[in-house]
Amino acid sequence: MASVGPSAASTQPALPSGPAVFKTIPYAFILPEIVCGTWVWILVAATSVSLPLLQGWVMYVSLTSCLISLLLLLSYLLGFHRNSENWKVLDSLYHGATAILYMSAAVLQANATINSEHGINSPLNYQLNSAASFFAFLTTFLYILHAFSIYYQ
Repeated sequence: MASVGPSAASTQPALPSGPAVFKTIPYAFILPEIVCGTWVWILVAATSVSLPLLQGWVMYVSLTSCLISLLLLLSYLLGFHRNSENWKVLDSLYHGATAILYMSAAVLQANATINSEHGINSPLNYQLNSAASFFAFLTTFLYILHAFSIYYQ
């Protein structure tokens, strides 16, 4: 029988701080999440919003997620977590919930893309909405990867 003692607990990997955040999975996903999420709201803002309720939700989710992820990245860079295990739970819950919200936003953005195909300025708006849909689904995938990869450390 294997004994569980202090040596077994010390094998837990430490949470990264400083530049090590960019070299450690899943924390290295935070910067691409921010960049792709920023592209979502820039591209949606560049379109003539024909469905304000749908694309308003997309803007809300992408902008809020970008800001919270930026705060989370800064807290990891500055070492606010002090290597507490509670930060892993917080990080996993945040990224899991955000993945669900981003999936809903990506589906709504895809719907807005379909609806913009035959509207005013249709080629430009369709291309912008298509790019926003692509980045919304890519960002969703990054949040899902981040949320699940915490369990495999």
